[in-house]
Amino acid sequence: MSGAPRGGRGAALAAASALLAALALSACSVFATNARLARTEASGDGVLRIGMLLDNTGGQAYLNNAQQTAVELAIQQANSAGGHKGRPIEFIEPSVTSDTAAAARQLVAAKADVVIGPTDSSRAPAAIDVLDKAKTVLISPANLDPALSGYSSGGYYFRTAPSETAEGAALVALAKEGDAKSIAVLRQKGTYGQTVGDAVAGAAKAAGLAEKGSGEFTGHDAGAAAAAAQAAGTGAVVVVARDEAQAVLAQVHDAGVPGPKLLLADGAVAQYGTGLAGGALDGARGVVPGVFPGSAFQTEILKLSPGLRDMTFAAEAYDAAALAILAAAEAQDDAGASIASHLIAVSGGTAGAQGSGGRTKCTALADCLALESKGKTVDYDGQSGPIAFDANGDITTASFTVMGYGADNMAHQAGTQAVAR
Repeated sequence: MSGAPRGGRGAALAAASALLAALALSACSVFATNARLARTEASGDGVLRIGMLLDNTGGQAYLNNAQQTAVELAIQQANSAGGHKGRPIEFIEPSVTSDTAAAARQLVAAKADVVIGPTDSSRAPAAIDVLDKAKTVLISPANLDPALSGYSSGGYYFRTAPSETAEGAALVALAKEGDAKSIAVLRQKGTYGQTVGDAVAGAAKAAGLAEKGSGEFTGHDAGAAAAAAQAAGTGAVVVVARDEAQAVLAQVHDAGVPGPKLLLADGAVAQYGTGLAGGALDGARGVVPGVFPGSAFQTEILKLSPGLRDMTFAAEAYDAAALAILAAAEAQDDAGASIASHLIAVSGGTAGAQGSGGRTKCTALADCLALESKGKTVDYDGQSGPIAFDANGDITTASFTVMGYGADNMAHQAGTQAVAR
């Protein structure tokens, strides 16, 4: 690219040329630094390899099992349909570690083209910093931190889970379904409470709901804030808490807030049972990111892992692997750069360089691969619902599972809530 002209043809021409050069450089920069928007040429070695970053230990280890089984299922189904260009897709056996950067380097050394994970948003930057330099795609099925939308990744980072900002719109939608005309946001002091609380407040304003009685509290000391919300006569009370949630909800109940008014952000959704007074949550609702897998998907998952008891993020992990496989098939190349440049398109997004017009909707991985083998372009809507990545690698339709509570303070699936971003 050439720079601005140097003198001799007039200030106006120089200024115009400088502007055109700047715009051209800007356009080149976008395509050079965002692999999601680039057009690429085949550069892979002919074998599609998928690895995983597993980061949960102790009581949270069940999240690893659900995600790994889901990824293995997608690979198994794709290999039954012919693999990638007639060769089996390889799964790189993961290790569970808290050293995310080291695990990412090991995957690069193992020639991973795509990595699924991590679960914890705080571990994503360490993985991104390693993988983007290697031009290896990273797709998280569980990262919720909205700040990751702007994290510098060279365009190699995507996620199939909605960010916490979308959760605010989902909670407000539930409030409106309950005919609430006003809303109070009780947020626990800290990053989570601030992020989700602000998202709820912003969504409420956009939806025309008055905000009154809102307050912030520290730790589990929510009594005064809850009492103020109840005294304000607000129609719905949203509790945004993650730490000591049971103690928080006990104080909200003691302040006289009835269950039907309560809406719980995902950090407060749990099975409380006798840990709370009988009926404390009767009529309350909450949301958790993603959708609960359908029965057919559950059956397939349990064939691979009969002892699996929890499928949190399984649908999102399966979709992450399925989209990577479909992107590689459309690109006819296993290189990370080629996969990154086709992910927006196969997900149904409109921002990518590959275009979205004329794509055929499909929901089963085998069916989508069959369409691609016939030269069709696909728009995959997966186990977690519509995805449609944007230029930041975020999904543009966020799906949540609605959980309802009865008199026993136990959560049960009560439906789904989808919100457009």
